Amino acid sequence: MTTEISRLDLGMVNAYLLRAGEGFILIDTGMPMHWRKLEAELLRSGALPGKLHLAILTHGDIDHIGGCAKLQKQYRVRIAIHPGDREQVESGRPLVRESGLPMGGVLRVLGGFASRFQKQSAFPAAETFTPDILLSDGQTLAAYGLDSTILHTPGHTQGSIILLTGDGALFAGDTLSNMFGSHATPYIQDRRELNESIEKIKRLEAVTVYPGHGKPFPFAEIRNSKK
Repeated sequence: MTTEISRLDLGMVNAYLLRAGEGFILIDTGMPMHWRKLEAELLRSGALPGKLHLAILTHGDIDHIGGCAKLQKQYRVRIAIHPGDREQVESGRPLVRESGLPMGGVLRVLGGFASRFQKQSAFPAAETFTPDILLSDGQTLAAYGLDSTILHTPGHTQGSIILLTGDGALFAGDTLSNMFGSHATPYIQDRRELNESIEKIKRLEAVTVYPGHGKPFPFAEIRNSKK
C-alpha cells in the first residue's frame, strides 16, 4: 500500500502529514511562528481535532518543535522524540555545532538565532515541553496504523532519527537536506556519528527522501553520493 503523504511547506522548513489507518501521524511541527499555518493545515485535512495519533520529531531544534506545546495543550496530541534530544526540548537550551558550510567555524545554530530573534521581538521562542513517548532505534509504528520503522541517526543532534516506510519513503529530518548544494546536513554536532549515520542510510531500501529543508528528492542521489 502506498503511503499517503502531504508535505506541509512552512516556508523555511517542512512538516509532513501521513495517513495512518483511520487517522494521521505528523512529522515535525515547524517554528513557533508557523503555528497558525500548521494548525490550519491540520484542521483542513481532518487530522485535528481527534485524529492525529502522534507527532514525531526528527530532532529537537526549534524549527522542528515549534508547534509541540500547543498540540499537547490544545489538542492532547502525543509527542514522540528520541531520548537523545529530550533534554534539549525540556530545557530549551541551544546546541553548539560545527558548520560544514564554507564559512566554517563553530556556530551556535538555531538556538542562537532564536535568542537574537526573541530580543528583537521578531520571532517567539519555542515553548518547552515534556515528550509523551521516547522513540528507540528499530521501533515500528504499526501500533499507530503506519507501516514504518524509526532509525536512530545521530550526528546533527544526539537524538536525530529518520523514519522509513514500508514502501520506501524516507523522512530524514535534518540528517539529510536538499539545500546548500549537498544532501548532508551542514550543521554537525558529531562528525563521526554523522558519517556513520549517512553510511547506515545508504544501505537502506528507500525510494524517495523527504527532507526537513528543501524539496523531496530520489534516494538514488544519496546511495550514489561519495560523501
